[in-house]
Amino acid sequence: MGDVSDLLATATARLAGASDSPRLDAEILLGHVLGRSRTWLFTWGDRIPRAEEAGAFQALVARRAAGEPVAYLTGAREFWSLPLAVSPATLIPRPDTETLVAAALERTGRDAIRALDLGTGTGAIALALASERPHWHLVAVDREPAAVALAIRNRDNLELTRVEILQSDWFAAVSGRFDLIVSNPPYIDSADPHLQQGDVRHEPASALVAEDGGLADLAHIIVTAVEYLVPGGLLMVEHGADQGEAVRRLFTEQGYQAVESRRDLAALERVTFGTAPAADK
Repeated sequence: MGDVSDLLATATARLAGASDSPRLDAEILLGHVLGRSRTWLFTWGDRIPRAEEAGAFQALVARRAAGEPVAYLTGAREFWSLPLAVSPATLIPRPDTETLVAAALERTGRDAIRALDLGTGTGAIALALASERPHWHLVAVDREPAAVALAIRNRDNLELTRVEILQSDWFAAVSGRFDLIVSNPPYIDSADPHLQQGDVRHEPASALVAEDGGLADLAHIIVTAVEYLVPGGLLMVEHGADQGEAVRRLFTEQGYQAVESRRDLAALERVTFGTAPAADK
């Protein structure tokens, strides 16, 4: 049995055809098994893990080589510097979605407001906002009971227990009006070839795919949110990189004002937002 460096080298070679980041994946998986940081792996590359640890690592590498996401294998993913538990019941939080969090914080300031996160999944967006704005009243909803349970677990682990988490099919169980509504809904076309590639093959289709070329859930949220926003309240949604123009049109058709889109770190249009009209349509 080899030392840490040997195990990482062998795993990296095995993952070379299955991952865009084989060395990083190997380091994360071995660190997870050993309960050590990546820095420790670099420093103590000559350490020899116990046989059961090496076996557990190799089993995870085999699963990763078969396409399972690293986040599902470790049960964790960091988002907005927050450690979140993840599971196959939810979408894995992605750095792109931090664009939505950053835009929401920038556009709303620090005043005490009521905010709603639709389709919260792991709770990533709502909990990131709560970590930055402790005086906000935040409500997060998801249709799937397993996602609700996971979001509650993350909320409690992070001691952000003031965030209210409910089971709701979009607005169905929501009451009152909000100053801010945010959502990262399903927005991928069912015919998109990317659904057969990479990590998304293992993520729940209900969190990824929407009808009408990926626009159905976005349209429902944009139309319905007017009834749940205070006049001048802000709606912000994440969408696909090629959907910015269509989403802006949906906003404008419903009377939203100051509609604009925000680009992510890859300079792709990722988030669109606008303020609710002064009166219900």
